Amino acid sequence: MTAKPLVLVDGSSYLYRAFHALPPLTTAQGRPTGAVYGVLNMLLKLLDDYDEPEQVAVVFDAPGRTFRDDLYADYKANRAPMPDDLAVQIEPLREAIDAMGIPVLSVEGVEADDVIGTLARQAADAGRTCVISTIDKDMAQLVDERIVLVNTMDGITLDAEGVRAKFGVTPKQITDYLALVGDTSDNIPGVPKVGQKTAAKWLGQYGDLETLKRHADEIPGKVGENLRAHLHELDLNRELATIRCDLELPFGLEAVARRPPERERLTALLTELEFGRLLRRLEERLGAPSGREAAAEAPPAVERRYVTVLTAADLDAWLARLESAEVAAFDLATSGDGYMRAELVGIAVAVAPGEAAYIPVGHRYPGAPEQLPRERVLERLRGWLEGGATKVSHRAKYDGHVLRGCGIRLSGVVHDTGLESYVLDSTATRHDVELTAAKYLNVPLQKLEDVAGKGARQLPLDEVDVAVASGFAAGRADCALRLHAVLGERLRQTGDLARVYEEIERPLVPVLRRMEEAGVRIDADMLRRQSQELAEAMVATERAAYAEAGGPFMLSSPKQLQEVLYERLHLPILGKTPKGQPSTAEDVLEQLAAAGFALPRLVLEYRALAKLKSTYTDRLPREVDPRTGRVHTTYHQAVAATGRLSSSDPNLQNIPIRTPQGRRIRQAFVAPPGYRLVAADYSQIELRIMAHLSRDEGLLAAFAAQEDIHRATAAEVFGTARDAVTADQRRKAKAINFGLIYGMSAFGLAKQLGIDRHEAQRYVDRYFERYPGVKRYMDETRQQARTDGYVSTVFGRRLYLPEINSRNPQRRQYAERSAINAPMQGSAADIIKRAMIAVDAHLAEAGLDARLIMQVHDELVLEVAEPIAERVADAVRRIMEGAADLAVPLKVDTGVGANWDEAH
Repeated sequence: MTAKPLVLVDGSSYLYRAFHALPPLTTAQGRPTGAVYGVLNMLLKLLDDYDEPEQVAVVFDAPGRTFRDDLYADYKANRAPMPDDLAVQIEPLREAIDAMGIPVLSVEGVEADDVIGTLARQAADAGRTCVISTIDKDMAQLVDERIVLVNTMDGITLDAEGVRAKFGVTPKQITDYLALVGDTSDNIPGVPKVGQKTAAKWLGQYGDLETLKRHADEIPGKVGENLRAHLHELDLNRELATIRCDLELPFGLEAVARRPPERERLTALLTELEFGRLLRRLEERLGAPSGREAAAEAPPAVERRYVTVLTAADLDAWLARLESAEVAAFDLATSGDGYMRAELVGIAVAVAPGEAAYIPVGHRYPGAPEQLPRERVLERLRGWLEGGATKVSHRAKYDGHVLRGCGIRLSGVVHDTGLESYVLDSTATRHDVELTAAKYLNVPLQKLEDVAGKGARQLPLDEVDVAVASGFAAGRADCALRLHAVLGERLRQTGDLARVYEEIERPLVPVLRRMEEAGVRIDADMLRRQSQELAEAMVATERAAYAEAGGPFMLSSPKQLQEVLYERLHLPILGKTPKGQPSTAEDVLEQLAAAGFALPRLVLEYRALAKLKSTYTDRLPREVDPRTGRVHTTYHQAVAATGRLSSSDPNLQNIPIRTPQGRRIRQAFVAPPGYRLVAADYSQIELRIMAHLSRDEGLLAAFAAQEDIHRATAAEVFGTARDAVTADQRRKAKAINFGLIYGMSAFGLAKQLGIDRHEAQRYVDRYFERYPGVKRYMDETRQQARTDGYVSTVFGRRLYLPEINSRNPQRRQYAERSAINAPMQGSAADIIKRAMIAVDAHLAEAGLDARLIMQVHDELVLEVAEPIAERVADAVRRIMEGAADLAVPLKVDTGVGANWDEAH
C-alpha cells in the first residue's frame, strides 16, 4: 500500500505569513489573535489537501543562540525584533496546535529548518515521501524525488523542476546560489551586484561554487572584481545557508504521529480566543465523540494536600504511611540526559488521592534549604521499593533505571500507568503523564518547562526552587495514583485488555530494563574501518557510473541523472513525475537495473553505500557509552499501535541484513571474550498467524507438513508440482503471500513483480481460489471491524480503527487494510514479548551466565558464556516455539557466533 506523505510545517514562516497577510484580529478585551487564526486555518487547509496525513508536525525555532550565531556574529543581526502583538500569540498558537493532536517540535541550538531537514531526510531514506509547507526559499535545497515544498496560501508546489524554474538552479545548487546572492533576512551578505540571474548563469556554466572559485579570473567586469574580492566569504556564506540534515534529534519519526484531538482542551482554547466559526468548523470535522473517547465522567475534583519532607521525623511518618497503604505511587525527579546519566534530585510519593509528599535530596542552588542526605533517604525507602508492596509509576522502566544507579532494585508489584493508557488505546500515540491526566482525570498538570523554563534558559531540575519542584513532582505522583484507579478499573472491565497488560506489558518492563542496562558490545574500530571502505567503494562506484554515463555528473542530482538516463543513454521510460518528466525514483531505478541496465544499478549501489556510512558506520561508534564500552538503546513499549517494540538512541530495529555491506555492520556487534552471541529468529511468523486466524485447510496442511510455504503457494497458484516450482515462481509466490497480508492490491503486486495488472489479478484470484479460508477471514474481519470499531490480536490486544466507516474512500480503504494486517503484526508482537518474559525467567531460574541484549522485530539476541552457548540456544528455541499455542507450529531458527552476523 502507498503510505500517506509525512507533512512538516515551518511554523515560523506560517506565523509571520499569517501576521502580515491578514488584517489584525483581537478579542473583545483587545487580545491579538489574528496570527493564531490565520495559522490554524492554513493548517486545516493543509490537512485537507493531503487527506488527513497520519504523520504531521509543526516545527518552530527554539529560543536562544544556534550554531550559526557561533559561526557568524552578525547572523540575522538586521532582523527586527518580533512585534509585541505577535509575540503574545505564540504560546496560545502552540497550545491550540497541540490540542488538535498535531506535534509541536523545537530543538535547542538549531533552527527549525535543520529539524525539518533532518526529519525529511530520515523519511526519504526510509522510502517515504515528505511534504514541507513553507515560504522559505532556503528549503529548496531539500527537494528531491521524495521531498517537495508547498506554499499553503497560494497552493504552489515545488518539486525539483519547480525549483529549477523558479531559481534557475537545481536543488543541490541552492546553497551555492544563496552563497552568491546572499539572504537579507538572515543577513548573509553574498557578493555585491550578483543577483539571481547572474548566480544561476554562473552555476549553470560551472556546475558548483568550488569550480566557479577556481575560474573566478575568467569573470569579466565589475561583477568579476566583486566576486574575486569576496571569494574568502563564500564558504562561510554557504555553510550558513546549508540546512543540516544529520542532526541527532532527541526524537525520531515516531514523534510526528498525530494524536486524537483533545476536544475539551481545544474547545476551551478556541472559546477563549473567540474563534466561534473555527470552533464550529473543527466540530464538524471531528463529528460526535466515539465510544472510546466519550468515556465515563471524569473523577470528581480532589483537594490537594502536598508537603515537602525536610526532616527525618517527617520522612519516618511518610514511610509509615507508605507501608500501611494498600497501593502507593512514586515519581522520581532527575537531572541529566537519558537513563544512563540521570541523577536523582528528589522522590515524590502519594498514598491517597490528593495526598502526596516530595522528598528533595539533590537541589543545588544558592539559598536551597537543607535536605536529607540522598543515601539516608534511599536506605529508609529501600524496604518499600524493593519489597512486595504494590507501587505505581507513570514511567516504571525509567524510574527503575535511576534507582538501580542508586543501588536500589525496584521490585514487587509495580504498575505503569503509561502502559495502562497504551493498552487501553494504543492508537492514541502519546501516553505522557500530562496528556493522560488531562484525558482521564481532567487535571492540567504542569510541564517541565513551566517550572524550569524553556530552551537555552531551561534550568536543570536540581537548580529549580524546592518549593516549585515539590508541587511539580508531587502532582505527578498524585496523578499516577489516581490514574491507576481509573485505568485499572477500565482494563478490568475489558477482560482481554487486562490480561494483555498483566501478562505481557507489565512483566516485560523489568526485562527491557535489564536489556537496556546490559547493552551490546560494539567493535568501534571495525566500524571505522568499514566507514573508510564504504567511502572508497562510493568513489569506485561513482567512477564506474561516470564511465557508464560517458562523463561525470552529480549522482545525487535527479535532474542530471534524468538527463543522463533518458537523453544521453535513451533508457526506457518506466515512470514519470507528477510534472510528466521521466522519473528517477528508486522503484524506477530498480526496474531499470533488473532489466540489465548498468547505470541505474550503480546509482542504487551508491545511494545504499552512502546510507550505510552515514546512518551506521559513522554514527554507531559515537553511541558507545565510555563508561561501559557498550551501546545502550532505549526500547519503547508505548509507541507502535500494533504493540511492536521500537528503539532509539540508537535505533537497533533497522540494522540492515539484505546486503553484504549491511551484514558486515552486524559483524561489529560482538561478544566479549569468553562469550558468544545467540540469535533466535521466528520463521514466517505472520504467515503462520494468518493460517491460525483463517483456519484455511491448505495453509494449515502446508505448515503442519513443515513445507516451504512459498513453494507450496507457488505450486497452488501456478498449477504445478511442488518439485517443479522454479525460483521465479517461488519469488512471485512469496510476494503474494506477504503482499496480501499487508493489504497489497493487484496493482501493487503488478508493480512489485514487474507484470501487468491483469496478470497480477489472476494470481490474486487463483490464490483465493486455492486458499478460500484466507478470503473468508479477510471479508469477515473487515465486517467485524466496521461493527466493533476495532480488531484484536490472538491474545486480545485491540487496535481501534476510527476511519473504518469513513465516507472518504481512501481513509476507509486504509483502515480496511489495517484491519487485515494489524491482528497479524500485533499477534507477532505479543508472541515475542511473551517469549522474552519466558526466556528471561528461565535464565534467572537456572542461574545461567546468559542475558538478553537485543530484540529486533521477530528476533532475540543473547550474550551467553561460551561453554553453555549451544545448550542455551536449544532452550531458547524451545521456549520461543512454546510462546503461543496456535493451530500451526511456531518455528524458530537459532545460531551461535562470535558476532551477530555469524550467529544469525
